[in-house]
Amino acid sequence: MEVRELETEAERERAVPILRQLWSGKDPEEILAWTGEEDYHLFGGEVEGDLVAVAGVQVTGVLHHARHAWLYDLVVDEPHRGEGLGAEMVDHVADWARERDCESVALASPLEKEGAHEFYGAIDFERWGYVLEKGLSPPD
Repeated sequence: MEVRELETEAERERAVPILRQLWSGKDPEEILAWTGEEDYHLFGGEVEGDLVAVAGVQVTGVLHHARHAWLYDLVVDEPHRGEGLGAEMVDHVADWARERDCESVALASPLEKEGAHEFYGAIDFERWGYVLEKGLSPPD
């Protein structure tokens, strides 16, 4: 698989149907918009010219946390799952992050995504805590 950053709107647009496999409740326009945000990097994996996997990442270092790459999105197109492409995408993201002086790749995953937890555990991600969140209503 050949992996490269998807930088133009047309390249990112090709990734939207795959990203919607993860974000099915989001509008295609909304997904396209966030893939174009300044610090968000979207990588695409192609096999024989077909886009089969995507990974969205952002480098961050917040307060006491070491500089790391936060993996927001990792999706392998449904017909290609189980072929090792997800691990290959994570390896690419890790290499990219290393080149940017990151100490780790991190992510959050919903509790019900047990298959994802097994996948990440099998490629040496360590579960060390919880991500907690409180929704906020708009100001009055």
